Amino acid sequence: MEIQNNVTEFVILGLFKKPETKMICFVIFLLCYFAIFFGNIIIFITIICSHLIQQPMYYFLCHLSYMDLAYTSTVVPRLLRDLIAKQKSISYNSCMTQLFAAHFLSGVEVFILVSMAFDRYIAICKPLHYMIFMNRQRCNMMLLMAWLVAFWHGIAQMIMVIRLPFCGPNQVDHYFCDVKALLKLVCTDTHIPNILVIANTGMVVLATFLVLVASYIVILYNLRNHSSDARWKALSTCASHVMVVVLFFVPCIATYIPPPSASPNDKEFSMFYTVIAPMMNPLIYTLRNTEMKNAMQKVWAMKIFLIFK
Repeated sequence: MEIQNNVTEFVILGLFKKPETKMICFVIFLLCYFAIFFGNIIIFITIICSHLIQQPMYYFLCHLSYMDLAYTSTVVPRLLRDLIAKQKSISYNSCMTQLFAAHFLSGVEVFILVSMAFDRYIAICKPLHYMIFMNRQRCNMMLLMAWLVAFWHGIAQMIMVIRLPFCGPNQVDHYFCDVKALLKLVCTDTHIPNILVIANTGMVVLATFLVLVASYIVILYNLRNHSSDARWKALSTCASHVMVVVLFFVPCIATYIPPPSASPNDKEFSMFYTVIAPMMNPLIYTLRNTEMKNAMQKVWAMKIFLIFK
């Protein structure tokens, strides 16, 4: 059956309707985007230009910083534009591209966080085998798998939406083209697509979150045999990762597990994993990490010295 699609563009309703609220939010989100941009760039350059790049944990963190920047850049610039623009339309093709990019890049983030948890598990629970399990070749394989699986996740989401008919309503009640907001505009029964969204995104995120929680329970159990200094160092490192996981996964679960009729706060929840978590990651990983702070001092002191030499 041929798909009837009469919609060539969508109107993004955004977060707020009052003009005075929009201007305040524009300034706030602009500052947030600057914080995301500069914070993640600083972490990325610090790790690349220091000895930390040799350590698997920081190798993954370097990639996470890059993905944070790429992911937020698919959403936040458009959000900023719509807050001050009179015309908030986005073409059908651009909307589908944003849908794919957001799910693809966030999927890569999810699997990088899993890789980082696996790294901490091996380092604490099987320290004698750490360099065997976490050599550079294996780290690259884990990153490649993250990209491949996330790519197919993004493609699946986009193809599912493209195959559905849009016959008239084109106002997206969100600040970017997300799958659940678009499904509300489809002029056919969306029972099966909604189940697919819950299965493809919601259940995957929930299962991944439970695996991460289980891994940290095992880590905590194994720490009982370590010295107090070793326990403190391990807990300090893991605490940073746990905070990032909670900030990213809990809002994702609240967004994609409930059916559309039971999730009126999708836009608010989405703010956590599209803006707040990427902005907090640099602070979480630097303020609680002595190695990172020392590397930043050395790298940026050297760069400033070379500039003013």
